[in-house]
Amino acid sequence: MKAYHLHVQGVVQAVGFRPFIYRIAHEHNLRGYVKNLGDAGVEIVVEGREEDLEAFIRDIKLKKPPLARVDKITKKEIPPQGFDLFYIEKSSGGGQEQGDSIIPPDIAICDDCLRELFDPTNKRYMYPFIVCTNCGPRFTIIRDLPYDRENTTMDEFPMCDFCRSEYEDPLNRRYHAEPVCCPVCGPSYRLYTSDGEEITCDPLRKAAELIDEGYIVAVKGIGGIHLACDATREDVVEELRKRTFRPQKPFAVMARDIDTVREFAYVTGEEEEELTSYRRPIVALRKKEPFNLPENLAPGLPTIGVMLPYAGTHYILFHWSRTPVYVMTSANYPGMPMVKDNEKAFEALKDVADYLLLHNRRILNRADDSVVRFVDGKRAVIRRSRGFVPLPVEIPFSYTGLAVGAELMNAFGVSKNGRVYPSQYIGNTGKVEVLEFMRDAIDHFRRILRVRGFDLIISDLHPSYNTTKLAMEMADSLGTELLQVQHHYAHVAAAMAEGGFEEVVGIAIDGVGYGTDGHTWGGEVIYLSYEDVERLAHIDYYPLPGGDLASYYPLRALMGILSEVYGVEELEETVRKCCPRAIGSLKYGETEFRVVMNQLARGINVAYSSSTGRVLDALAVLLNVAYRRHYEGEPAMKLENLALHGKNDVKLEVPVEENILSIKSLFRDILEVQASPADLAYSAHLAIARSFAEVATEKAKEFGVRTVVLSGGVAYNDIITKTIRKIVEAKGFRFYTTGEVPRGDNGINVGQAFLGGLYLEGYLSREDLMM
Repeated sequence: MKAYHLHVQGVVQAVGFRPFIYRIAHEHNLRGYVKNLGDAGVEIVVEGREEDLEAFIRDIKLKKPPLARVDKITKKEIPPQGFDLFYIEKSSGGGQEQGDSIIPPDIAICDDCLRELFDPTNKRYMYPFIVCTNCGPRFTIIRDLPYDRENTTMDEFPMCDFCRSEYEDPLNRRYHAEPVCCPVCGPSYRLYTSDGEEITCDPLRKAAELIDEGYIVAVKGIGGIHLACDATREDVVEELRKRTFRPQKPFAVMARDIDTVREFAYVTGEEEEELTSYRRPIVALRKKEPFNLPENLAPGLPTIGVMLPYAGTHYILFHWSRTPVYVMTSANYPGMPMVKDNEKAFEALKDVADYLLLHNRRILNRADDSVVRFVDGKRAVIRRSRGFVPLPVEIPFSYTGLAVGAELMNAFGVSKNGRVYPSQYIGNTGKVEVLEFMRDAIDHFRRILRVRGFDLIISDLHPSYNTTKLAMEMADSLGTELLQVQHHYAHVAAAMAEGGFEEVVGIAIDGVGYGTDGHTWGGEVIYLSYEDVERLAHIDYYPLPGGDLASYYPLRALMGILSEVYGVEELEETVRKCCPRAIGSLKYGETEFRVVMNQLARGINVAYSSSTGRVLDALAVLLNVAYRRHYEGEPAMKLENLALHGKNDVKLEVPVEENILSIKSLFRDILEVQASPADLAYSAHLAIARSFAEVATEKAKEFGVRTVVLSGGVAYNDIITKTIRKIVEAKGFRFYTTGEVPRGDNGINVGQAFLGGLYLEGYLSREDLMM
């Protein structure tokens, strides 16, 4: 007879781990108990024959529940205690300060629950809140650890006898499924008019009928409220655009099933796997030609964002609906947090939704739908939120820190015990309401991760970012050291962290990042290792009249670049000849055009930038595909769409002299070469990619580095990414882009946390990361 004390760490809460342990302990004739330790993991005390104990430990690793992840099992032999049976002990550990248990994310409805949902003999027939240990809300309802019902928003719904019998049966699929409920004891939906009047009806059936009739219905789900309408009707989609003030931003759609998706989009095997995964993100899919849905769903783009139903609510709506595809977009005005609370929904959505389908379970933690795209055949996460959060990213530094992330597309990250826990999508922290959401989310992460204080707080270098100001405020109030790190160093570090590299040459290409010299960076080649960080090469600085205004009115960026090519004297004639319609796109038209000309002539209010994103925006204007930016990345995305129709490489070049990539000749050649706009767009993409790849591999050879990484928002561009990869690999180097951490600003918190570790371990100094 032997006895062991086992401590299991990993994703072992809210995934059916304890009933799994109970079952395999009985299978191996063992005695003892299993106990949830909150954020410290799971404790198992078990005794029996040695061979049975060893088989039991093997089964923990090999037969674990599908959503569980076992990171570490610590085994210690102890004296046998003479247990009579094996049982599940009451949870403990809620007040502990240390631990490594990982809370799972919100999980799409499983096949078992889906079968029961449409089984007329089942007690939960057509009940939208059906769940079990293998599916349902987790992160969005959890208040504190350990993950027990009283620590979730389900504590407001006492279980009936039927649900409790399943909840307390270790052999039942719903054993300790904290959100378990049924129509007798659980949450319920109500349907309201926009002025708050309740409609007496079957709320989901009626909501489906209203969507079929062309109405816009606000639907409260797992992580917030969506706006749903018939995606097959151009007039309904256009009305939604008017009401939400989103004239161009692509709407995501939810399709009834994967066969429906194939009717309007191409789906690869990898894309289907992601669409049907427990994460159920929005996946950007290539539109079929002809595209048999309204073009105003994603105007001017080659892709459409698609997701499949992930909650009982969605399946029931489609069950009653004739419409096979819904627009399913976040219920918020541009730049504002998604609405999640009933009491705020009526006021916030009164001019947007015709009807509101709301349930009475509180959403504690807002979580937007995640967004992914497959770039050059590899998954690229654009927005990491529902289905991913709060799963961590491993880093080789064990400290407790807060990385506040970027200003736009924000997510922060809390680091602890060798892991970074990125938050859900926060958004544009330039908005006061978003910044308040960020503060609340930080407090929540600190609570569930048992973090009272920080060893270090890390922010961007930009002095005007609200995230920088928040980091300074928190560092001061907590008495914590603050470290500011350069934006593109953090982009490269995020790829270095995910890939587990110790030395890389990184290509960081995006729209904007505050440089160590006070200019705006965005077209960078950077060396990063445990010993040094160095800017090796970059796009030549060009003027941006009006600074940040150029990101909204890209004609400003084009005029800045062309003023370097032709001089201010010839600039007006060149612009009027190549893109006259762009002048009317400026907010004040001809008057503003004259102001911009004067700014360039006199050097007034002109910033200087090496941004790749602004170069692509300027090309979009030059080739007459986009004149305004209504949403992040719009001109560059529409330029990529044009380039995808190009077939001939007209051999445009971006020359490199003394580590400077000169884009002036690229614009001059485009104006002089006789070729179609599509071929010019395609060739410009290739030219930019070739120059970055050539410089990066040359520097990698010079520094003796074997790995080249690519990061930043432009790394979502398929043509540029594929071209860089092919050149890098052809020259014998390893090429890497992230597949888990977002490549854009939504993932920069991971890079900040990694650089914080390098700083605390003494590898890099404060000056290294700021100079």
